[in-house]
Amino acid sequence: MTDNTVEVRAIRIEQFGGPEVLQVQKITLPPPGPGQARVRIHAAGLNFIDIYRRRGDYPTELPTTPGLEASGVVEAIAADVTEVKVGDRVAYTGQPGAYAEAAIVDAAKLVPLPESMSFAEGAAFPLQGMTAHYLINEYKKPKPNMTVLIHAAAGGMGLLLCQWAKHLGAQVIGTVSTAEKAKLATEAGCDHVINYSSQDFVTEVKRITADSGAELIIDGVGKDTFPGDLEAVALRGTVVIFGSASGRAEPVSPNLFQQKSVSVCGGTLFNYLLDRDELLMRANDVTSAIREGWLKLSVYKEFPLEDAAKAHEMLESRKSTGKIVLTMNN
Repeated sequence: MTDNTVEVRAIRIEQFGGPEVLQVQKITLPPPGPGQARVRIHAAGLNFIDIYRRRGDYPTELPTTPGLEASGVVEAIAADVTEVKVGDRVAYTGQPGAYAEAAIVDAAKLVPLPESMSFAEGAAFPLQGMTAHYLINEYKKPKPNMTVLIHAAAGGMGLLLCQWAKHLGAQVIGTVSTAEKAKLATEAGCDHVINYSSQDFVTEVKRITADSGAELIIDGVGKDTFPGDLEAVALRGTVVIFGSASGRAEPVSPNLFQQKSVSVCGGTLFNYLLDRDELLMRANDVTSAIREGWLKLSVYKEFPLEDAAKAHEMLESRKSTGKIVLTMNN
């Protein structure tokens, strides 16, 4: 299929910095090349990796359009594309450029968006939903009576992890920063909630577990929590680091892990999406869980594209609960 170029509004970053560097500009998209599709985006999901890239924490070539997660409708495909067709509702993650009214995407990265899911939900599930899937399944899978500690339990990522661990029968402990967030974490399945603004999470985990500690700790906070993780983890327990919302965790000697025979793992979703079969497996598991009703998405707030800076401020403040999305005028 041939197609002309199109002009769309997009958020562009021309220099690293605070939310103010996110500026609306017009960009021109080429026709889809071999293996590509053009997706008319209806909603884009915000994630902490967008903040890291905006600040320059992760190497990124400028200028760039941020955003790694979106949902929309396929409006053009290259002649060799077989994965999708024009008119399909789709979602995707793992390809920059989602903060825009349209994007050129590798067709192999697109997953079907069920009719039962809104575009906002479609922008909320790919990165966080599939991240929850690998974090739960690939290291130490929760099981009945296992104690799992989940940091930032009331964030978009944390709420999914709490529900999934609880669904598998674990005793779930969540950390939060406010009473409001504690309520949300409880509703998501936490058996115990620790407000780290007024409580020491290591002390509380030891109290709750009669000093045995958490067998699995899932940590997307990083610097502020990792030292405590090594104290709160159980003998032969597992700590999984998948983010650094408070900054990168400080280096430690690997020999520290010998004391409790602890496994410390670092994960990123895109190492667990190595081919289309793996992508579809994770996406289908997540959408099936949502359809079955035991996994619920929480879309906290929707911002129009031009308010991307305000959306980043809210996410970076860690005052939000659930997912923040940008919506387009498509």
